[in-house]
Amino acid sequence: MRQFDSAARALPDIAKEARPGVAGALDWVGMGDIEIPVSLLTPAGQTMQAGARVTAYVNLSRPEVRGIHMSRLYLHVDKHLGSEPLTPCALRRLLKDFLESHAELSDRAMVRIAFDHLVRRRALKSDNSGWRSYPVEITAVMDRGQFSLELGVEVVYSSTCPCSAALARQLIQEQFAEDFSRRDALDFDAVMAWLGSEQGIRATPHSQRSSAEVRVKLAPGFDFPIVDLIDRIEGALKTPVQTAVKRVDEQAFAELNGQNLMFCEDAARRMQQALDADERIADFWLRASHYESLHPHNAVAVASKGVAGGYSGGADAFAPLRTR
Repeated sequence: MRQFDSAARALPDIAKEARPGVAGALDWVGMGDIEIPVSLLTPAGQTMQAGARVTAYVNLSRPEVRGIHMSRLYLHVDKHLGSEPLTPCALRRLLKDFLESHAELSDRAMVRIAFDHLVRRRALKSDNSGWRSYPVEITAVMDRGQFSLELGVEVVYSSTCPCSAALARQLIQEQFAEDFSRRDALDFDAVMAWLGSEQGIRATPHSQRSSAEVRVKLAPGFDFPIVDLIDRIEGALKTPVQTAVKRVDEQAFAELNGQNLMFCEDAARRMQQALDADERIADFWLRASHYESLHPHNAVAVASKGVAGGYSGGADAFAPLRTR
């Protein structure tokens, strides 16, 4: 029995002891979709929790080594993300531990944290409010001593097509000319009744739910401006989707759509201008996707800040916000 216990304690470590059948350095090795709660500091200084999925990687720089120590990555993720709020300093310490635990194997480390961030939103006119859930991704990289941060968010909004609005206005004009003679004096009450009828407003522009995916590289010295970034995007677009609505809110939303007709190109340029003005953002990439009600395909526009060595061009230019 004692011999069995002694043998059981000497567990084999194949990743450490064995050599790979085919040698080669690897860009990234690690774990994906680690399930863990994370803590976030709100602008009011409160702490809120969210269920997250975490990707943890290091590179494997030694071609002759079979594998990394994956359990160490998991334990570091659990220790750091489970005990303190998400901050740039916390992620820097996490990546430092990744590399120290793989000192002879790796010189690059990465962690990506994906979660839904809940924000309470007021209605446009009424006293109601409700919760909006925004997908968020935070990515931190330590590359040969250089630390970088990326914050990604997704905002859902409404877009009304300028082309279909113009075509609808033309049809309404034609209907007006058909229903009211040029020779007769216009009756104000009759025109008001006509404008409020389905016969008078014979066409409406098409609108669709749309999505803004935004990734920003943060300048040093700033925490994660999650809500500020969402507010900046929604403020530029003007038509974010709503939560609790009464008829007065729905009417206000219809007015916002009518005053903010936009193609996907317009939406992308609005966001581009808003992000360019934020000193916390060193670089950015964004994509406006309009899920067309006219077509079975989407209308898409992509823009970036264009910093040298940043998001412009390359395979990363069309990468999705989330790894599906």
